[in-house]
Amino acid sequence: MAYYTDEQLRQMNFKRLGRNVKISDKASLYDTAEMEIGDFSRIDDYCIVSGRIIIGAYCHVTPMCLLAGGAPGITLSDYSTLAYGVKIFAQSDDYSGATMVNSLIPKKFKNEYMAPVFLGRHVIVGTNAVVFPGVTIEEGCSIGAMTLVNKTTDAWGIYVGSPARRIRERKQDLLALEAQFRDEVRNDPL
Repeated sequence: MAYYTDEQLRQMNFKRLGRNVKISDKASLYDTAEMEIGDFSRIDDYCIVSGRIIIGAYCHVTPMCLLAGGAPGITLSDYSTLAYGVKIFAQSDDYSGATMVNSLIPKKFKNEYMAPVFLGRHVIVGTNAVVFPGVTIEEGCSIGAMTLVNKTTDAWGIYVGSPARRIRERKQDLLALEAQFRDEVRNDPL
């Protein structure tokens, strides 16, 4: 995987760009002036990232993900991960037939639903899961592969299915590991 150089990233005019950010040169980014990417985060091959996007520190957006932030925006908090093929939408057309749809139609003929999406710290979203506009995935949640998340979750749950349903609690052991990791990083001479 080839990454944009630091100079190439600077030329993209991000709203904010952290230290040691890695973005594949095969990723497609639109509206970078609306994007904030935190320290040590990475976006891999064949991702499409557009609109108002905020990505925290140590976040990983793996190959073939779609983050359609539009005007409302998508936020990934620190230590969040999107597995292969995850799709997150902050806006959607009205599928009822009451209005016209698609991006080629003027807004006066449409009724788009727009609402921000928020992922808390330590969220992991599994392969090919879909997250709808207006959803908050609370801290520590694990979303299973191919899950459809159309409602806000409760913290530290494991969710699966279409639509998503909570099947059990997720362990919080990783919080102690985070503290240890942060101590090691703080003491690293680099």
